[in-house]
Amino acid sequence: MNPISAYAKQRLDEIITQYKEVKTPLMMILSAFQKEFGYVPLEVQEIISKRLDIPVAEIYGIVTFYSMFSLKPKGKYVVGICLGTACYVQNAQQIANHLEEILGIKPGETTSDGLFTIDILRCLGACALAPVMVINGKILPHVKVNDLQRIIDEYIKMEAATYATSH
Repeated sequence: MNPISAYAKQRLDEIITQYKEVKTPLMMILSAFQKEFGYVPLEVQEIISKRLDIPVAEIYGIVTFYSMFSLKPKGKYVVGICLGTACYVQNAQQIANHLEEILGIKPGETTSDGLFTIDILRCLGACALAPVMVINGKILPHVKVNDLQRIIDEYIKMEAATYATSH
């Protein structure tokens, strides 16, 4: 894995300094770094460990337990498929399988262009809208397998338009 940048190390130092005096700073530090950089690699966990005198194993346990944290960078668009009971009985597994085919990646992976990551979610509390898909926090209700290509194409077009206007 590539080492983090000097800028990321500087920002981590600033984040740790900002939260170090809080009673329990670890979750705030991890959350702030995750929000800014999109993941919390082992190198970051080791730096936090040294600065806060918390075992790396404890930090790693937290990062791997909570789904809001990631050890690897995620795509620009994080596509979550709910496989909770209500969604599962409404064919969410077939939706997840078809999404894997369309994007050519498995859950937890990111497309080579860095655009999409697939996440499997256990329950979003939107059972009446099952099956549910979420893209960067936007809930898409009653998704059908036949909807997936159109949805992904919309995000690809949006990305192309953004690229065209910025270059």
